[in-house]
Amino acid sequence: MTDVDAKPIADVPVRPAGGRTPPPRTNYTRRAVRQFAAAGVVALVIVAVVGGLVSRGIARDEAIADARLVTAAFGRAVIQPALTDGLVAGDPAALRRMNAAAGGIVNGRTVIRVKLWTPSGRVVYSDEPRLIGKVYPLDSEELDALRQNHADAAVSELSQPENSFERGHGQLLEVYQPVRTPSGQRLLFETYSSYRAVTDREHRIWVEFAPITLGMLVALQLVQIPLARRMARRLDASQQERERLMHDALAASDTARRRIAGDLHDGVVQDLVAASYSLSGSAERANRSGRPDDSHVLRSAADTVHRGIRSLRSLLVEIYPPSLHTSGLSAVLADLASTVSDRGVDVHLSVPDEIDAAPEAEELVFRVAQEALRNVVSHAQATQVDVELRRVGDLLVLTMADDGVGFDPAVPSQTGDRGHFGLRLLRDLATDADASLEVDSAAGRGTRIRLEVPAT
Repeated sequence: MTDVDAKPIADVPVRPAGGRTPPPRTNYTRRAVRQFAAAGVVALVIVAVVGGLVSRGIARDEAIADARLVTAAFGRAVIQPALTDGLVAGDPAALRRMNAAAGGIVNGRTVIRVKLWTPSGRVVYSDEPRLIGKVYPLDSEELDALRQNHADAAVSELSQPENSFERGHGQLLEVYQPVRTPSGQRLLFETYSSYRAVTDREHRIWVEFAPITLGMLVALQLVQIPLARRMARRLDASQQERERLMHDALAASDTARRRIAGDLHDGVVQDLVAASYSLSGSAERANRSGRPDDSHVLRSAADTVHRGIRSLRSLLVEIYPPSLHTSGLSAVLADLASTVSDRGVDVHLSVPDEIDAAPEAEELVFRVAQEALRNVVSHAQATQVDVELRRVGDLLVLTMADDGVGFDPAVPSQTGDRGHFGLRLLRDLATDADASLEVDSAAGRGTRIRLEVPAT
């Protein structure tokens, strides 16, 4: 039992044994709007996180650019006017002059340290006297800044020997700017600033732009949710109208099947039964009269009529069970089983002779059995199917198991509208009857269906 007709059965809501009411149908509009809102919230969070990271990067770049500009301004306006050739030679007067100039820059809060380097890496000045005269080779970025006469910045590597006196001040940003002595000798002016200024700038920019960005996203979400709700309601109304038309078509089809089956059963079938009895009686009389040839012909004709009656009964069962409420559920299930047996499937039927149940319960049992056996013949490639019906307390319990190819009930059907119509029909029938319909199947191990329906 697989593919088109079995998968709809697998999707029927399952009610636990014991007669509890099955869960109500899903409100498609609310679910769609909730899903849309959840997706919007996720998008909002993603955009906020990405926007925060981007804005922080932009703020960091701007803060570093500001530090370069400030250092360049210090170099041109403060350091270079106080710079003399005697400072490079170690002249004490030049050193005192530079101390006076640098004292206005180093404040211990934003600017922690200043240094002046020769291209060879000798420190000719620092507000830390112990560094003066030390030689530390300049790295490639610093040499490049000297050669190309531009300012540059980087996070200080405090583990380096030349930065031993800056440790303990936290993360620092070092900015270097070329300056010239009066004789034209080029030196590298370097400042060490607290990195907190960079992070403070990041925070300020984020605080300024985050409300705007998030506010626009929230406003967009608030505009979209009513639109999505309206669209979902329209789709829901369209779906309900489609289901109503489907039920009307099914009701009309059911009425037509009842009428056709009733006309055939009460008309043609009864006439053929009478003809069969008449032919059988004539065959017996011909045999007693010593006319064996005539008896054989009449008996053959009676057998042909009888086979026609069986074929019509099988057709009637496929169209509609006119004898369901007269002959009983046992006879109708036997007729269903015979139609499957005629197609090469071994059916083991275990049904009580007498079943006390409401007509609605009998009809649901018939519909599920008919659908399942149709699947056995059409899709399951089964050789055997077991059908058992029993009364358990106030429930009718129908169990059907085949040895076919099986299927995965979790995989959505891709068979189109026919499968969806079958799904809705069975769901409505089971829900309206307060029934439980369970399907246990997997590829390669057959299918087992269990229906529990209140008998009264």
